[in-house]
Amino acid sequence: MTPEALRHLSIPLVFAALLGGCALPAADPGRMHRVAPTSNTVSRVDPIAPERAMALSRLLVGKQIALLGEVHDNAAGHQLRTQALQLAVQAGWRPAIAMEQFDRENQPLLDKAQASCTDADCVIAMASPGKTAWSWELYKPVITLALRERLPLRAANLSRADASKVMREGLGSVFYSSELRDLNLDFGPPPDLLQAQEKEVEDGHCGMLPPAMHASMATAQIARDAMMALVIGGVKDRPVVLLAGNGHVRRDLGVTRWLAKKPVFAVGFVEKTAPNGRYDHQEAIPVQARP
Repeated sequence: MTPEALRHLSIPLVFAALLGGCALPAADPGRMHRVAPTSNTVSRVDPIAPERAMALSRLLVGKQIALLGEVHDNAAGHQLRTQALQLAVQAGWRPAIAMEQFDRENQPLLDKAQASCTDADCVIAMASPGKTAWSWELYKPVITLALRERLPLRAANLSRADASKVMREGLGSVFYSSELRDLNLDFGPPPDLLQAQEKEVEDGHCGMLPPAMHASMATAQIARDAMMALVIGGVKDRPVVLLAGNGHVRRDLGVTRWLAKKPVFAVGFVEKTAPNGRYDHQEAIPVQARP
């Protein structure tokens, strides 16, 4: 596939490839869902055990920036993460909650929803119009927590439309020149990071994507991480917690790369462990039953 052909790919076609991944055996569900498991300390207890959520909450309290990962469809991981957040808030932690599930251009809608809604369904309907790709039932408890405790929600994701623009036209199509300068992306992604993300794209799709797509798709992934970092950096008056896929919260490839030297605590919620260095802490979760 030539670069010219790539530029004419439709958004649905590109993102069917980008988000679909490949069908791998159940033994490697982390890769199947394009999220990278793991790191230094590992908890292996029933994820709904109260003491486990309490232990994780103690790690969160006092953190200025916390990145909490997920396997998107894993209900046990969502439950553990939400319980830990609730306990940390009860202990006095008052973070803004940045979510991958809301596109950054919808922040005004999200602000309006938080000001007027009394339940999570209302927030989702107002702030994520027409977006049905997420399993919203898994995210409603976090949104309910934000409403009850008056914790600001932040829309953290680059939309599919903008990510597609990045794939066709480069980073300058969605970032201001000042943002690229602040992120040290004036001349594009660092070669080592681009190469590593290309490998993730290739492996995540079983080597079945045309090689011409690897660099552009990897650049779109980098753009998502960089945009999430900008959203986090825009929170000045309180701590912030990012809820996003495990791939985004990796210390080696993800959002942390774009947060300069700010103190970050990254937690992976993983179905399968991987080498050290990807997270500061990991929580092992049961493999989600899938067709």
